[in-house]
Amino acid sequence: MTRPWLVGLDIDGTILLQDETMSPGVVDAVARIRDAGNEVMLATGRSWMGTHRFLDVLGIRPQFVVCSNGAVTLRRIDDAAEGTPVAEAYERWQVETFDPAAVLALLHDRLPNARYMVELGSGQRLYTAELDDWTLDDGRQVSFAELAAHEVSRVVVVAPGHDEDDFHRLVQEAGLNEVSYAIGWTAWLDIAPLGVDKGTALERVRQQRAVNGNRVFVAGDGRNDLGMFAWARALGGRAVAMGQAPDEVRIAAGEVTGDVEDGGLATALDRVVGASAVPTN
Repeated sequence: MTRPWLVGLDIDGTILLQDETMSPGVVDAVARIRDAGNEVMLATGRSWMGTHRFLDVLGIRPQFVVCSNGAVTLRRIDDAAEGTPVAEAYERWQVETFDPAAVLALLHDRLPNARYMVELGSGQRLYTAELDDWTLDDGRQVSFAELAAHEVSRVVVVAPGHDEDDFHRLVQEAGLNEVSYAIGWTAWLDIAPLGVDKGTALERVRQQRAVNGNRVFVAGDGRNDLGMFAWARALGGRAVAMGQAPDEVRIAAGEVTGDVEDGGLATALDRVVGASAVPTN
């Protein structure tokens, strides 16, 4: 027998190319890892609405799925009827929320023309203006003031015309130390409850699945993956950054594979997980 791996994969820039097609070789590599008895799951900044279809694409039905940068974890409903659509085969198992009023006020003072979106604990999204990159099924456009009227699991800010350096300065000036945040490749700021990231959610999953710490593998490409990289490495597991990731992300991972366009994740999965089956004692 072998001790199974818990494999946590980011979506955008890791399994997925910019045109929404899969990175070369990923589907087959995931199938090999899955068929060897390991659990492959997704750990993403996307909401559940923007995530569940990739379970079908990858051919997996993990016990848990981590969404919204760790603020929301879904659990599979094991007694769901056969043929239940994947979107209905999972329930919201762990949801972290916070009061966004102070953060929104600080940001709006500095970015009055930005587009804002919040995700409620129920999964519904409220937004001030539409954006093509946002999954807004069942969402509702509201005034800026209404965004602060509810507890939320995340706040997302998009400010065209601002770059990553602008956001770093904004975070420092606004004193965003009461929440967790991740700054994206472009003018995109994603804010979560304090102390919440992909790593904190994955630790709950690991404990539920009773997986040894040195049998966790995570892969990602962005600053919102730093938490899960630190988590995996602290346990003696493996953290792999995609080749196109920023320098600080590559350093934090400790291991680097090829770019997403070149099938870097498939290579890493075969190299690390596929080649390291260890007999149990």
